[in-house]
Amino acid sequence: MDPNIRTVERGRIVAVDMAAHMSPVELFKQADLVVKSVMIGLTLASIWTWAIIIGHTLKLRRVNRENERFEKDFWTVEDIDRFHHKRGGEELPAAKVFSAGIVEWRRSTGGKSVDKDGTRQRLMTAMHAAAGAEVDKLADRLNILATIGSVAPFVGLFGTVWGIMRSFTDIAGANNTSLAVVAPGIAEALFATAIGLFAAIPAVIAYNRMTHGINRIEARLLRFADSFHGTLSRELEVDG
Repeated sequence: MDPNIRTVERGRIVAVDMAAHMSPVELFKQADLVVKSVMIGLTLASIWTWAIIIGHTLKLRRVNRENERFEKDFWTVEDIDRFHHKRGGEELPAAKVFSAGIVEWRRSTGGKSVDKDGTRQRLMTAMHAAAGAEVDKLADRLNILATIGSVAPFVGLFGTVWGIMRSFTDIAGANNTSLAVVAPGIAEALFATAIGLFAAIPAVIAYNRMTHGINRIEARLLRFADSFHGTLSRELEVDG
């Protein structure tokens, strides 16, 4: 057989063997304990990230839909007290803001004399406080996405640096700088960085999108509170 053909065939066999050893599973198996720990931690962080993304996406959609329905129903009622008795106890941000306004209204107008300016101020404070509390509930766990998005790349980079250090140690021990000696260790190291980016990128995107969605919900709650505040303010003028 022609020596050139033998060389080509031998190169193909080496390439296939290296490709088999470069698969994600093999890279994980070949990594040392430190790099494996980094890979496992980043994989768990990625799973946690996607669980939060899916859960909060569904939650925000549901809250938006139910808030819109609640406000639409509210502005069509004639008896606010009856509506409060029927719908005020719902576990919904708009319902919480509405209930806070009604409760403060009853407290402030239940006496013989009514301080109109004080009542208006207390109504606004109560409803805005309720809106803020509901927004805080919606934003729960989003800080986890921010943390993963900012920390995961550096954790992956740590795994990369550690893996490259190990590769150089192997090179020094084998006294051989061929690709077959260098490539596996460097591939393991870069794989750790890839997992870190895989965890971080969705976390950052989801955090920004969900923060924007929560800001929109907050703005809508505050508009609802202001509109309801205007309705109750007019009631004060009528009663006066």
